[in-house]
Order: sequence, then C-alpha cells, then structure tokens
Amino acid sequence: MPWWQAVVLGLVQGLSEFLPISSSGHLRLVPWAFGWDDLDESHRRAFDVALHFGTLLAVVAYFRKELRRYVIDGLSALGRRPASADGRLAWYFVVSSLPAAVVGFVLESRFDEWFGDPVPIAVSLIVFGLLLAWADSRGGRDRDIDSVRLRDALWIGVAQVLALNPGTSRSGITITAGRMLGLRREAAARFAFVMGIPVITGAFAFEMLGLVADGVPDGLAVTMAIGVATAAVSGWLAVWGTLRLVTSRTFAPFVAYRCLLGAVVLIAVAL
Repeated sequence: MPWWQAVVLGLVQGLSEFLPISSSGHLRLVPWAFGWDDLDESHRRAFDVALHFGTLLAVVAYFRKELRRYVIDGLSALGRRPASADGRLAWYFVVSSLPAAVVGFVLESRFDEWFGDPVPIAVSLIVFGLLLAWADSRGGRDRDIDSVRLRDALWIGVAQVLALNPGTSRSGITITAGRMLGLRREAAARFAFVMGIPVITGAFAFEMLGLVADGVPDGLAVTMAIGVATAAVSGWLAVWGTLRLVTSRTFAPFVAYRCLLGAVVLIAVAL
C-alpha cells in the first residue's frame, strides 16, 4: 500500500467514525470506487488494527477529562448508594455497549457478507440518513446527558447493533436513538461518542489478537504508523467539529451528504 493510500484511508476512518456518515461504509466504498484491491487479507486486517487504534486515541484524547471522572466515579459507585451522576453514566456507557458486542461477536462476518456490497451500503446511507433527519426534526428534545437512565442506555445500545450493517453509521444510529429519546443534539452526540469507546476498544483488541498471532506483514509497519496518525488527528477534529456544529445547527448537512452519496453510488452501479 502506498503511503498516500494510507493517508486517504486514515482520513476516511477518522472523519467517518465520528461524523454520522458510516466509517465501515466509506472504507468499503473508497477502495471500490478507486479500484484499490491490492491488499491481501492479512495486510487488510493489520491496517484495520492501525485505523481502529488511531480513532481510539482520538476519542480518548478528546474526552480524557470526562473519562477520568467516569472511571473514578464508576468504580466508587460499586460501593456507594446512591451513585453520583458520573458514576451512573460510567456504567450506562458499559451497558450500552453490550448488545453490539454480543451480536457483533457472533454475526459481524455475516453482516459483511449480506450487506457489504455497494448497493446495500448505498441504501443504508439513504435510509438511516432519513431516519436521523426525522428524529432530529422532532420537537421537545431538551434532555441533558445527566438525565440518561438505564433504559435509555439499553435502547441506545440496541440501536447500536444496527451499525454492524455497513452504511448505517455507529455514531449516526446512536445519535438518532438519543434524539428519539429526547436528548439535546450535543448530549446525544456526546453520549454516542463516549459509548463508542468500549466498542472501538473491543474491535481493536479483537483484531490485535490476530495481528499478534500472525505478526505485522513485511513492509507494512510504516504504512500502519501513517494510518494511526492520520486517523487520530482527523478523528479528533471530527469529534471537535461535530460537537461545535450541533450546538447551533441540525444534522441536516450530514443527512444531505448521506443521501447524495447513496444516490451517486446507486447510479454508478446501474450504469
């Protein structure tokens, strides 16, 4: 893989992991569109490890202060009743990650087989984009993140299972669920980003096991480092930009992009 392909894919992963536009969908569409089929399976798995590590660094770096509070208060909540707001949230983040972790462990490869081609990805981009627009347009959505309850976390976690389908978007579907449950835009996005940390960590750890067993393919170490750095920087900027944008604007730009991209892919396949 040339270094510039690593930069492009790192940018795609970092931006689309946190913008509600689907990282898994983009990481399939970009190589498909440009004919980048020169990586064998072992190289692809190794590079996926690098990309997930980069986005994990990004979200941990951005929320480092909040994460420190969540870890301390979450552990303290084990022996304290009632728990603090941050202590409850810490465990809600864990609970919300469980449905996707369980289903993903069993069926993730099946989702790739069933929905990993350009047409299903394009349809998912459009359908779940319109669902985000509908949820975002509903009135009376003013709950803050501290108001999240256990049942809210469970519902958002169940919604996250749909993100195993390439083209759905993990952040997009969890933000959609948060908005449907009455969270403010910023609160829904913040909850979606932080709850993604256990999921991204799990994906990284699972892929890392295979990399440790097989070893880093020859000639890929520098390319992986480029992917990590690019995904980390672009991921941090995506989190920062999204949280700033949604304080005063809707998710309409992301919806428009999803629908436009989906339509372009469908037309390209049909021609």
